Parts: sequence; structure tokens; C-alpha cells
Amino acid sequence: MNLLLALTTGIMFGLGVFQLLRRDLVKAAMGFYIVFTAINLFMLSAGAFDGVVPAYTDLAEQGQPSDPVVQSLILTAIVISFGSYALLLGMINVAANRFKSVDSHEIDQLKG
Repeated sequence: MNLLLALTTGIMFGLGVFQLLRRDLVKAAMGFYIVFTAINLFMLSAGAFDGVVPAYTDLAEQGQPSDPVVQSLILTAIVISFGSYALLLGMINVAANRFKSVDSHEIDQLKG
């Protein structure tokens, strides 16, 4: 299961970076969201407890606990990613309406 999660996270991260490097701003925004999802999966896999619970505690019967701090960080990261993704889509909408294109190479005024 750990190998499957690692492969999924790596493939999603690679696909997201590939989409970020595209000319189309909408595809780049989708890549941004895919990278954020891959980061959330990575934090989830890092926070899962996969050790041995000592026998002298009552946790041995309950199973494997996971770290609640990591779960709260993931929830915070999801909320921040939704907000930043909405801001990014809004900026793409303004650029598409102003320059009549979503191709980043056709928008000349974006250069510093």
C-alpha cells in the first residue's frame, strides 16, 4: 500500500509540474491544483502511523493511530489551496477578458 501511495503521489506531482509548464493558462491552473493535491497526499502519507504500539497501553486494541496535527495541517492546506486556486482562476479570467487569449505567449504586456 505504501508503494502504491508513493507512486500515485509521484505521478500526480510529475503530471502537475508538466501541466504548469504549458502555454495555456487554464492548463497551468489545473497543474497548480494537481501539485497541491499531490502535496496533500504526501503530507497524509508522512503523517500516517505505521509503527508498533506498546503492549502496556490500551492503544494496542484500537489499531494504528495517526497524528492529528498532520490531519489539521492537511485540512488547512486544502482550504488555502481552494482560496489560492479561486484567486488564480479569477486572474486568468481577467487576463482572458483583457487580452482575448489564454495563451501566455500571446499576452505581451505580462512581461516585466
